[in-house]
Amino acid sequence: MPETELTTGPEEKSELVFFVNGRKVVDQDADPEMTLLTYLRTKLRLTGAKLGCGEGGCGACTVMVSRYSQAQGKVLHLAVNACLAPICSLHGAAVTTVEGIGSTRTRLHPVQERLAKAHGSQCGFCTPGIVMSMYTLLRNHPCPDMDQLEAAFQGNLCRCTGYRPILEGYKTFTKEFQGCCGGMAGNGCCRNIQNGQAANGHAENGQAANGHAENGQGANGHVANGDTVNGQPNGNAGNGWTEDVSTELFQVSEFRPLDPTQEPIFPPELMKSAGGDQTTLKFVGERVTWIKPATFKEVLELKTKFPQAKLVVGNSEVGVEVKFKNCEYPLIIAPGHLPEINFHRYTEHGITFGAGCTLTYLNDTLTEAIADLPEHQTRLFAAIVEMLRWFAGHQIRNVGCIGGNIVTASPISDLNPIFLSAGCTVTVASHQGGSRVVRMDHDFFPGYRRTAVAPEEVMVSLDVPFTKENEYFLAYKQARRRDDDIAIVNAAFRVRFEEGTNVIRDIGLSFGGMAPTTVMARNTANRLTGLKWDNDLLPEACSSLEDDLPLPPSVPGGMAEFRRTLTTSFFFKFFLSVQQRLNIKDVPPPYRSACSLYHRESPHGSQMYQEVPEGQGREDAVGRPIMHLSALKQVTGEAVYTDDMPPLQGELYVGLVLSKKAHAKILSIDPSAALQMPGVEMFVGAEDVPGSNITGPAVMDEEVFASEKVTCVGQVVGAVLADTQAHAQRAAKSVAVQYEDLEPKIITIEDAILHQSFFHPINKIEKGNLQEAFEKADQIIEGELRIGGQEHFYLETCAAIVVPHGEDGEMEIYCSTQNPAKTQMLAAKALGVPANRVVCRVKRMGGGFGGKETRTCVVSSVCAVAAHKAQRPVRIMLDRDEDMMMIGTRHPFLSRYKVGFMNDGRVVALDISLYNNAGNSLDLSRGVMDRALFHSDGGYTIPNVRAVGYVCKTNTVSNTAFRGFGGPQGLFFAEGWISDVAIKCGISQLKVRELNMNREGDLTHYNMKLERCQMERCWQECVKKSDFHTRRRQVNRFNGENRWKKRGLAAVPTKFGISFTATFLNQAGALVHVYTDGSVLLTHGGTEMGQGLHTKMVQVASRVLRIPTSKIHISETSTNTVPNTSPTAASASSDLNGMAVKLACETILQRLEPYMGKGSWEDWVRAAYFDRVGLSATGFYRTPGLDYDMQKNEGRPFNYFCYGAAVSEVEIDCLTGDHTVLRTDIVMDVGDSLNPAIDIGQIEGAFVQGYGLFTMEEQVYSPDGVLYSRGPGMYKIPGFADIPVQLNVSLLRGAPNDKAIFSSKAVGEPPLFLASSVFFAIKDAVSSARADAGLKGTFRLDSPATAERIRMACQDQFTAQFPAAEPGSFKPWAIRL
Repeated sequence: MPETELTTGPEEKSELVFFVNGRKVVDQDADPEMTLLTYLRTKLRLTGAKLGCGEGGCGACTVMVSRYSQAQGKVLHLAVNACLAPICSLHGAAVTTVEGIGSTRTRLHPVQERLAKAHGSQCGFCTPGIVMSMYTLLRNHPCPDMDQLEAAFQGNLCRCTGYRPILEGYKTFTKEFQGCCGGMAGNGCCRNIQNGQAANGHAENGQAANGHAENGQGANGHVANGDTVNGQPNGNAGNGWTEDVSTELFQVSEFRPLDPTQEPIFPPELMKSAGGDQTTLKFVGERVTWIKPATFKEVLELKTKFPQAKLVVGNSEVGVEVKFKNCEYPLIIAPGHLPEINFHRYTEHGITFGAGCTLTYLNDTLTEAIADLPEHQTRLFAAIVEMLRWFAGHQIRNVGCIGGNIVTASPISDLNPIFLSAGCTVTVASHQGGSRVVRMDHDFFPGYRRTAVAPEEVMVSLDVPFTKENEYFLAYKQARRRDDDIAIVNAAFRVRFEEGTNVIRDIGLSFGGMAPTTVMARNTANRLTGLKWDNDLLPEACSSLEDDLPLPPSVPGGMAEFRRTLTTSFFFKFFLSVQQRLNIKDVPPPYRSACSLYHRESPHGSQMYQEVPEGQGREDAVGRPIMHLSALKQVTGEAVYTDDMPPLQGELYVGLVLSKKAHAKILSIDPSAALQMPGVEMFVGAEDVPGSNITGPAVMDEEVFASEKVTCVGQVVGAVLADTQAHAQRAAKSVAVQYEDLEPKIITIEDAILHQSFFHPINKIEKGNLQEAFEKADQIIEGELRIGGQEHFYLETCAAIVVPHGEDGEMEIYCSTQNPAKTQMLAAKALGVPANRVVCRVKRMGGGFGGKETRTCVVSSVCAVAAHKAQRPVRIMLDRDEDMMMIGTRHPFLSRYKVGFMNDGRVVALDISLYNNAGNSLDLSRGVMDRALFHSDGGYTIPNVRAVGYVCKTNTVSNTAFRGFGGPQGLFFAEGWISDVAIKCGISQLKVRELNMNREGDLTHYNMKLERCQMERCWQECVKKSDFHTRRRQVNRFNGENRWKKRGLAAVPTKFGISFTATFLNQAGALVHVYTDGSVLLTHGGTEMGQGLHTKMVQVASRVLRIPTSKIHISETSTNTVPNTSPTAASASSDLNGMAVKLACETILQRLEPYMGKGSWEDWVRAAYFDRVGLSATGFYRTPGLDYDMQKNEGRPFNYFCYGAAVSEVEIDCLTGDHTVLRTDIVMDVGDSLNPAIDIGQIEGAFVQGYGLFTMEEQVYSPDGVLYSRGPGMYKIPGFADIPVQLNVSLLRGAPNDKAIFSSKAVGEPPLFLASSVFFAIKDAVSSARADAGLKGTFRLDSPATAERIRMACQDQFTAQFPAAEPGSFKPWAIRL
């Protein structure tokens, strides 16, 4: 709305005043469309806060916002999502970012220090947000309890660490940890020092706090007397481990104490202005005007004049609508500060809340009321508080308000069903009509996103009533993830009985997720009124709910049967809970667990690793749990990622034009409208490519820009260059592309099979005589199993900055990529120049996981062409939805298998066909399939095997590498059929696995001999450490005593081959410079994405050169220092680059040998320099002995194997499909660990990522190939509350590996599959539920085991009510790839 149309408010623009990190910021020209995050990063150059999703779903952008509250008379400190906070909303506030609390240049805040030293930061991109969530908690609660600690992170995600080390470091701030002495005494809390024991349970006599003898030893338990690093092993020999085992990865005694009195004060200027600010403020941007009214009367006047204007308090809904739904709101009114809507008061009937009260305020007020009032009065309050536990994250609850939640009218609102069932009333007001009271009943939501509040009306307050003594209220919610997730279905139930009876006087049943609005089951309520609350009521209620809440099979959101089943399952829970309150004897004991509210213990566990040998010198860093080299920079926000680099002069931003069709001919591309928009410089398309538009990482089957047709949704059609990201993205959406649909449109694996759409050749591994083996087998099973794809969800999306140098066609690319060499080569090809004109540089990535191995080249090549055309630097960082549409995922797989086995459980034959959905180009899909074929035997020896792999070509985005690279899929299918073998044979799951398990000297189905096979050791140790057999009996007993809660227990082994399956990639180079001051600059071919590769390489160099790690520095990875590098992938980077670094350092050391007689390292270096000895050396390594031939099925595809085992126990809710991982024990073979802290971090991170793959991460596609799950709102990765309650990780001791650097082993990918132990524990629990329903034998459960799949597999009377519609009788809302 143009400013001239506004005749209210001040004549001129207002001045925006706020503080950032104690510094006053005054802006005369604030843009209402700019978020706080954009302002911090682009205007103030504070890049610590990160953009992870743009919708308040990941927490990477978290900052602390402080305001003085007149009503409460104190300063409020709130954790806020900077990506959603409009900059204009910060007037009068003080913002604190991660840079404002500490730095490496001054000193670290204890919050920063503890996270770093506890190894809680890997890639570091999420770290500033986590730091600020914790910092805000401590500003409000200097000594929080564990519940407050865990709740503080509900709105934060981390993809690397697995969360455990974050909680481990931060629990040192809690009451539970600190006890009475603050926990900072050198030997732990005084409460724990009993009977000569320190806090960690080690005897104090002659021992330090970490349990290692002090006599002649340093605090870390390593020999300190007179040892040097000279003569340390620097080859492949083992470290000579003893049985000395440690469980300490960091020293609590080293932490600086927290002193709350030293925190920055709130700016006095803002405290003074908070009370006297009666001025209307107006901020005007290009498209939006923002008004902050001085009075509530002014709000009503504005709404009368502009009824379509949006009222914004928290911007948690409007911000998402504007960014992702392209909504435009020309006028924003911000009344959140006004006292008329910010209050609460007790009345005779309940509590009245102002509509502007935040959800945090609502929660805190009701929590106080519950503590102060009689229980029967607060049952509704308790239901609201319980629901708010699962409502978004702290950052959203801190700003989202009651009125906004109601008038947004979301059909899956968590609170609106409660308000409807309770019969709450709202007071609304308008300028001309005054105020009126509206009851929230079945008429309150007349349609989708509509309410009974008129456009010119403003909600003033909400009345929340007390409950009566004979009234009961409960609310339920089922989502994809427990914390911070929108509901699939939610429900709120209220029942009131006639005095002294169980006869229903009135009842309210409200549901979300069952219609375009929140709905009430009125017919059911009418039918139940007057009936007794007894067992006869239940079938009547369920039958009526079935009629009241219909859903067609093609309903938006899908899952029709599951959603309908939840309605009756929720009611059953309510029925039992009320029955229990009326008379517990009426509820059978096996049913009572269905009534309990969810409660979870604080996570805990242990990490065990082997200490370095006694004789190892202190300066030899190999084998020690040293901190990630970038950790301190990451916790302070100083670590620089691609988009953190300062803008270059003349820089332009790239906005991508992406295909909206899965398979179509391009008829025309018209950028004319975009070119007329503000800030736009030019459009770039296929005709602008100076070199070749044909590209591809493996084969040349892709285009930089689609030229004649598109073959998937999300394919790059063109790009717009503009002065800002907002301008570029807005203009890109205005480019008009005309299409003509083409057939066939192949989306799923089944579509590809039907049309025989495969990439050739079709590879096969065959061994033995299948026909004969099947004939001799006692039993044969045949089946089909599926595993879905998985989004990488690295917190840093793909980013690039490309700088043309003009001279000789030179181009410099700064890119977030795992593959600098491929980035260089494909950009050079597109530019039509030799590769020596293009340099690619990588400082670090905010996560990669394989997603940045090849698909980032799509982005960097587009930017290279754009930079060439503009002859100016260009920049891009994909929005989360763009990244998810463009980059591809882990491959979805389908398997069809036939297994022959003997009655004792021995498997004699396997015939398996694997199909993966490659997408629209080959990319790395054949390599992924080959690895799946190699791993299709699982950890088992099978004499007769045929494994065939079909790589399906479809009209979806090209899928790509992802941690495990096909291995987890192949292994999963093996565990699936071997589980069924056990059931068919009637023997235990444990026994059938042990019977078929790989052993030393066995031949795999690809004829590779297993040497130094640690499978049995890992397995036996894990079974013993987990106390499997005792817990198996306990689980069986629990399941016998409970009908609606079930537990499951499962053990799973893993064997993972290490090497690139493309043999030529098994090479690496390194470059070492020694400067005359003795400092060392190390460069190698690997990239750092959080996995600690640079840290390990410095440890390797430190050992070989015999100098402290502090003298060695790694700046970046670049193609002009180490050429032709292999991608950082396949878990082989430490092996390959470590050996290259070792060889380069040995060359340097050999040259220095003549000068080593006397003096220090620096003396040797200077002497060599003056003697004109070269102090720079390269190292090159290629893995020996790799020579597999798939046609002949002979040779060695892998250098060695990593082994591991895991045992997991889960508890499922049979009525909702919810589950909790109670405990996981992992034993992992990592050889002689280079760095136990990093390796354990990799194991835990891989496990939690795998847990997401197998239980909750689900891609949702439309039948037309459009990805629905394009952000954290719909795609759920595990959060803090999803990790095992108890997680024990143990590194296998005394298992050196002579085939890798310093006897170590790879660790990045192998542990991921161990998370399938959770999947099979879930399946075990489901089996018990099915047995109670009379269903025996095998059943199919595809991955991921989502709540929907778990619930529908637990077949019972409720699922029987809602049979699935016949396939083909309707068009599904969503499909499975």
